[in-house]
Amino acid sequence: MSEEHYLELCENPVQFENASSVNNVFFDEANKQVFAVRSGGATGVVVKGPDDKNSVAFRMDDKGEVKCIKFSIGNKILAVQRTPKSVDFISFIPDYPHLECSQECKMKNASILGFCWTNWNEIIFITDQGIEFYQVLLDKRSLKLLKSQSVNVNWYMYCPETAVILLSTTTQGNVLQPFAFKSGTMSKMPKFEIELPVVPKPAKLNLTERDIAVATIYGQLYVMYLKHHSRTTDSPCAEVVLYQLPREGSCKKTNVLKLNTTGKFALNVVDNLVVVHHQSSQTSIIFDIKLREPDCAFNVHQPVLPGRSIHPYRIPLTGGGITDKHGWYLWYLQVKLPPTVNLLQDKGKLMDFLLRRRDCKMVILSVCAQMLNGGDKGGLPVVATVFDKLNQVYKEYLEAEQTYTVAMESGPSRGSAARDRPVRTQAVIDQSDMYTHVLSSFSEKKDTSHKFIIAVLMEYIRSLNQVQITVQHYLYELVIKMLVQHNLFYMLHQFLQYHVLSDSKPLACLLLSLESTYPPAHQLSLDMLKRLSTANDEIVEVLLSRQQVLGALRFIRSVGGHDNISARKFLDAARQTADQMLFYTIFRFFEQRNLRLRGSPSFNPGEHCEEHVVYFKQVFGDQALMKQVTV
Repeated sequence: MSEEHYLELCENPVQFENASSVNNVFFDEANKQVFAVRSGGATGVVVKGPDDKNSVAFRMDDKGEVKCIKFSIGNKILAVQRTPKSVDFISFIPDYPHLECSQECKMKNASILGFCWTNWNEIIFITDQGIEFYQVLLDKRSLKLLKSQSVNVNWYMYCPETAVILLSTTTQGNVLQPFAFKSGTMSKMPKFEIELPVVPKPAKLNLTERDIAVATIYGQLYVMYLKHHSRTTDSPCAEVVLYQLPREGSCKKTNVLKLNTTGKFALNVVDNLVVVHHQSSQTSIIFDIKLREPDCAFNVHQPVLPGRSIHPYRIPLTGGGITDKHGWYLWYLQVKLPPTVNLLQDKGKLMDFLLRRRDCKMVILSVCAQMLNGGDKGGLPVVATVFDKLNQVYKEYLEAEQTYTVAMESGPSRGSAARDRPVRTQAVIDQSDMYTHVLSSFSEKKDTSHKFIIAVLMEYIRSLNQVQITVQHYLYELVIKMLVQHNLFYMLHQFLQYHVLSDSKPLACLLLSLESTYPPAHQLSLDMLKRLSTANDEIVEVLLSRQQVLGALRFIRSVGGHDNISARKFLDAARQTADQMLFYTIFRFFEQRNLRLRGSPSFNPGEHCEEHVVYFKQVFGDQALMKQVTV
């Protein structure tokens, strides 16, 4: 069996051919752009992102070696650093074409380590002596200092998603000072210390930027520390320690990811999974910090799946059938979910894993189908666990949707923020999804025990009821169809009698259709319609269709609706029975109703009963008609 790769590179990498002529390549993480800089006379720059439409090419005057180059958000302003003291700015805004300005750092004797855009016109300079926060004023060809902070800086790390920057301070570099940026403001967050491993004296360990990464995982900002232990310790294997960095409050150590090996590593976060690449084995492992390890304390995590290499990518050949050996390639890494299904045997854990992934719906449905295809071997407890996990997510979405609807109907309240409509993620597997992709075909399987099929269907209904989700009638229809097909009428009767199958008009109509196969279904149907209390018209129609005209009349009188019913409908039904005395009784009832309501036994023209009056006279004579009482 070939190795199942659950990590792959995206189909269309960012690439630069003939890269041998490129002097420098820079990657801007905020905009996901690669800058290829060629010098010689004028400086040529090619900028590429994940979308070819965003590619930009331009020339600028050669004013020295480019040390760093980045566009602001939206490619509006280009910032170029060529010296340790200043950064140059070039406008790419149509209203201010080719406007340029330059800004030196304010701190005396400071050297610029780098810069980060926080907005289309706001930028941070990071120097070895602190940070400076500026607003770019292109129309004035200048920058305005918004705020600065003095602190000795070894290196920095920036998270563009949250606009939070980390500054490494102190001689060992392990005290990190975060700052947050938003709408022209800079906020100093509580500093924290990364706990370094113990090393034999007199050796001293420093924290470097190669050991740190910042990323947003499940909507929270984390600092990830790649911790290498000394070989003299009891557990020399490396681990990744996660520190959660909240907007309010202090940073705290929250998770430890066990790598179970040593060597050189690299980190990525893909679809809220921490991916750790091991250089020497050329394998990658993934961690999900929301998957709890039952036997581990303090959120210690083992890899979710066994290590695998990234799926090989074949670089297309260029002209002449020769691969460009000097090309630059930048790929997005992505997780392939189908291979994970066979690598994670615990179905409950697999479902927890899949429900948190972006493109999970069809994989989850295929897991359900595969689980049921094993027949009784799959085990009903496992099936129940899977259904409960799916329906919990389904219920949470329905509740969020209901809360949103109520809030919209009641209108905005003073001081409350506007609500966003809940996003229906692929993790929401509703009854229609399960019916269409899993249960409908499963119920028709000939090689599976009908008892197991019924048990599975009832388990899904139980799971829905447990979280108070109204069961759709088509699921009940599947159950009833299976029961009737295998002559399990006693079980059907029990399910209905004890309300295992909830009352509904469609279900009552289905029961009616079964009367020829199972005669008691007729009475079961009527009982259900009566319990619904909103189905009086349906009950009357059912009784009339069975020529139980007196029964229909008694029922409608019992619920107090006899003053509003159609006389013609009942007279039509009575006449179709060919029972003259029944017709006489029904005709006399409506004469009496007419007399009571209008003071005359005659029918109004709008009731269209003329033919029934003629028939009554033919059979019983004119004298049988009720006479109007005169006072």
